Amino acid sequence: MQHQMDSPFLGAGRPLLLGNEYPLSADPEEWGTNLSLNLKETDDDIHEPKYGVNRRLIERDGHMFSWRGLINLGTLVFLCAGLVAFFFGYPIISYFTSVRYSTQGGYNLGGINASGQVPLLPGNYGLIDLTTPDSAHTKPSWNGGGEMQLVFSDEFNVDGRTFYPGDDPYWEAVNLHYWETNNLEWYDPSAVTTQGGDLVITLSQKNMHNLEYQGGLMSSWNKFCFTGGYIEANVSLPGVNNIVGLWPAIWTMGNLGRAGYGASLEGMWPYNYDACDVGTVANQSVNGHPVAATVNGDKNNGGVLSYLPGQKLSRCTCPGESHPGPKHSDGTFVGRAAPEIDMLEAQITGTPLTGQVSQSAQWAPFNAGYNWLNTSENQVIPDPSVSVHNIYAGGVLQQATSVITDTNPGCYEYELGCYAVFGFEYVPGFENAYIAWVANNQVSWMLNVAGMAADPLAQISARPVSQEPMYIIMNLGMSYNFGAVNLSALPFPVHLRVDYVRVYQPKDYINIGCDPEGFPTAEYIDQYIEAYTDPNLTTWRKDYGQPFPKNSFLGEC
Repeated sequence: MQHQMDSPFLGAGRPLLLGNEYPLSADPEEWGTNLSLNLKETDDDIHEPKYGVNRRLIERDGHMFSWRGLINLGTLVFLCAGLVAFFFGYPIISYFTSVRYSTQGGYNLGGINASGQVPLLPGNYGLIDLTTPDSAHTKPSWNGGGEMQLVFSDEFNVDGRTFYPGDDPYWEAVNLHYWETNNLEWYDPSAVTTQGGDLVITLSQKNMHNLEYQGGLMSSWNKFCFTGGYIEANVSLPGVNNIVGLWPAIWTMGNLGRAGYGASLEGMWPYNYDACDVGTVANQSVNGHPVAATVNGDKNNGGVLSYLPGQKLSRCTCPGESHPGPKHSDGTFVGRAAPEIDMLEAQITGTPLTGQVSQSAQWAPFNAGYNWLNTSENQVIPDPSVSVHNIYAGGVLQQATSVITDTNPGCYEYELGCYAVFGFEYVPGFENAYIAWVANNQVSWMLNVAGMAADPLAQISARPVSQEPMYIIMNLGMSYNFGAVNLSALPFPVHLRVDYVRVYQPKDYINIGCDPEGFPTAEYIDQYIEAYTDPNLTTWRKDYGQPFPKNSFLGEC
């Protein structure tokens, strides 16, 4: 029996469509709810907008602007402005206001070189030392070529720097015996450091590897190179000005040869040649010809002109042979090598003993009798009272173009300890090329490339001023090959001090890097890396076991 229950809702007594669990019908109309759209309720104003007569403008109570709305809008504007300033404004402002140094063809942060050996260093690691004075950022050419700009500098102002492999982005000291010139010392990286704003290379009496002396050699090989321009150093020479025996040097070499690594140098140093003729072959001769290669040469070797093994990477290289390139338009390879230009080699000679520097370039192949065309137009010496032609012209392993200049007698460490500026400026190539050397901040002499013209007696072609990327070498050692050595009188330890090294290039001719497009080196060095990193490999062919490329002049193709 069903009982109708009292309920305020109509139809409450009807059977439940949703079952006994739900007391209400699923239809709100059955609850007595008025669902008419015209029904006005008290809260309609807060749910439905009011339209004006034009049905477009919404009519609202109150003012259009309020403090709360303005604060909200202002907050949004502030946030948007901050984001724009951070992501767009800050980079733009930094670009136009920060001090920017040119990479000059370098790579990575600060223009670091592309050798792959450079660690990430904080601080002053760019190509241009941040402590180089602004006044030194430009320099006029010594030969009237206009203004040059600074492209590299190292002021050595941070004390305690070390130059073991991987320590420095631009320099590395070697650990070897420089047997090529029969040096008396072992070169060790511990002998090279910075102190008092100078690079200091120490030569001392110290037993190392069965040698009684320790010296230092540091270079920028495969880290920093330049082609053309002007390099200078401010130098205080080691020891005193009247005791013979020390051999301090600052010099440059083409990057395809590494100083102290004999295998990399065989057939490379001191060649500087881009022709295919007898100048590329061993001894500069074939079957005893030309005659000039057999007479009037090195007096210590029976008058023979050359004992060089031939230019390994010559223009005569046969197609398909190993060569770093590039090629000429006729399909022949560009002759490649490791030429040398010396900023200074200090010596003490004469009666009375006088401090001097030899400033030279080394060449191969050689002129007959080592006699280059040193006319007054090709060998210019502005002040013959302090600079004279060097009578040493070469031997079976090199031809030298050299002038000797007196040094400031006070600029030795145990004299007044003053510093003197040395350097050289050069334009590479065959046309209008030259090298101008600087000693005591004055031009000491200049070589014009016409002096290295073709030699019909030796049957060789003209040689250019080095077109290879050149790296910097600084060392202090001793050798009887260079001259007399007074071991008992030398005041060991002695120190070569370098205040700075700076490199400049014309503003319209910036060529920095060890792997330039026209004279690449990286792939070739990587292919034969053992020759460049193992000093015990003294020769390319015998020790390293690599052949010389075949030579078309010899009919080997």
